[in-house]
Amino acid sequence: MYEWPKVPIVNTRKRLAEQYGPHEDNGFFGPGTVTWKVWAYPTSYILGFARSVTIEHLDPNLTAAVVTSGGVKYRPHTRYGRTLTYFGQVAFGATRPTAKAADVLVKVHSKAIGNDPVTGGRYDANKPSSQLWIHMTAWHSILYCYEKFGPGRLSAGEETQYWTECARAAELQTIDPATVPRSREEVIAYFDDWRPHLAASEAAADMVHFILNLEVALPPQMSARQRLLFKPLTTLLSKGVVATYPKYMRDLLNVQQSPLVDALVTPPLRALHTLLDRWLFARVFLMAVLAPQALPVVAPVVLGIPAENDITMTPRQAQREYGFDEPAQAHLGMRAKQYDRVFDKGERPSDEGLIESQQHIGAMEPRTAV
Repeated sequence: MYEWPKVPIVNTRKRLAEQYGPHEDNGFFGPGTVTWKVWAYPTSYILGFARSVTIEHLDPNLTAAVVTSGGVKYRPHTRYGRTLTYFGQVAFGATRPTAKAADVLVKVHSKAIGNDPVTGGRYDANKPSSQLWIHMTAWHSILYCYEKFGPGRLSAGEETQYWTECARAAELQTIDPATVPRSREEVIAYFDDWRPHLAASEAAADMVHFILNLEVALPPQMSARQRLLFKPLTTLLSKGVVATYPKYMRDLLNVQQSPLVDALVTPPLRALHTLLDRWLFARVFLMAVLAPQALPVVAPVVLGIPAENDITMTPRQAQREYGFDEPAQAHLGMRAKQYDRVFDKGERPSDEGLIESQQHIGAMEPRTAV
């Protein structure tokens, strides 16, 4: 039987602050940045996140990598928590552990290689264009849901800062930061340019429909009765995610929802996220259920706990400071060995990076089919 998280209801901010220590420093953004403002708002960690990880599957290379790994379907709760933890590290985490996690992630992605059955070519999760697609769907989705279900549009100056910070975060991936869009117009153009490359295979549609059943993110130990308590919430949130899809994406993914439903779910979702923003107990409780490993990363920022050192760096500065290669040049020997195993010898890739990642972005639970 799943035990509910022990989150204090009264004097929440003070009592929660006692449970979570400060970050070593302010990371790559820090107080007053637009990234902290947008990513710390409650719309980010369910609606924004679910929107990004479903839209991602329109890249056939990504779908091939996800389906081959099997992690989403067999460890949905763990996969949700590990991915949210990493996104939280990028936005809020201290420079040293986040730079290390990004370096390890290159190793993790080194095993996500193979032959794409849709395109007939090879896929490689470390490919810069694939990384940029993931990066842009995440940063765009987080902002889109903030605008639609949260406080609304940023000012022109804030939006410019947001996309500048998006390019800074790209330094943690194999992306060339010069290729990252820097304005709303450039972001729109980026997604328009990607449209001819999008493909909704049977596997992609299956993964999206699986994820849109947001109950899969709940802990697998939950009883049927406990899951029933979350059913109205997960249903509402799922319809909210679909309400953000443009028509061509709905058509590709065979996701049907009327404009009336889109309109009806928006006001209650705005009200819900306003409540979560103001009621820390509900906000922290929900994250403790969905992604407990992400709480130590996110909680210090949400609770306003000052960092030990009032320092920020760019990822490039942190990589030099802590002795990590730029991601595009990191672990080339290991990546070459993975290519040799998969493409030359027809073997499975090594799990070396995946095993190491557990101490940096969360442990993996045993495989449990849903």
